[in-house]
Amino acid sequence: MLQAQSLSDYFKENVEITVILENDAKEGDIELLRQRIAQKKYTKDVQYISKDQAAQIFTQQNQENFQEILGYNPLFSSLNLYVRAQYSNSDSLQRIKSQIVKYDTVSEVFYQKSLVDLINVNTSKLSFILFIISLGLLLVAVALIDNTIKLAMYSNRFLIKSMQLVGATRWFIARPFIDQSVYNGVISGLIAALFLVVTLFLTQATLPELGVLHHPFSFVFLCAMVLLLGVFISWWSTKRSVIKYLQMRLDDLY
Repeated sequence: MLQAQSLSDYFKENVEITVILENDAKEGDIELLRQRIAQKKYTKDVQYISKDQAAQIFTQQNQENFQEILGYNPLFSSLNLYVRAQYSNSDSLQRIKSQIVKYDTVSEVFYQKSLVDLINVNTSKLSFILFIISLGLLLVAVALIDNTIKLAMYSNRFLIKSMQLVGATRWFIARPFIDQSVYNGVISGLIAALFLVVTLFLTQATLPELGVLHHPFSFVFLCAMVLLLGVFISWWSTKRSVIKYLQMRLDDLY
């Protein structure tokens, strides 16, 4: 899910908004406009493309020198604007377009609205599907851990009850089981985190393009949550099972 969100943001932040400049716009006015747009909170990056640069890009992409045929350069100078992911939707982009087109040096602003809508629809569907799958796997993992611990405590029910009958306190009885369970949770969480690290490196080795999606902080946070969740489930299940057998009568243990 983290990688899917990163992928979604990557696509959204690579949607290009082209700001066509007036043919007679001065370099000083263009630079001032670029700086103003760069300071906006929605801006991730803004690049100035001169008429000559636009011609070079067109020639490289189409393998055709149109200037030799026409005798002049019909292209316009422009600013290529890339917005932050949270602003890459139809409503926000329309507001941004309305603001930018008001500048005197701006002739026209356009972007691929159909592409933006397609990205947002598909990423929403993907996020929902991954959320359902992840939630299902989480519930399965919790159930497996909880049932495994219940079976372990069931096999020790007579030991728990015997310690209670000879006068041991509840904490004295529960502590060794809880300590062992927490230790198991830590070891299991570390093994799971190790598998996640190995999976990440193997995936990036196979598909180097995915490296742009990798955010170390998010990955460390994920590993920490796996570890803490494993410890918490182990502690909670063990404590609940021990208390259950402490509250049962001796005859009910058979």
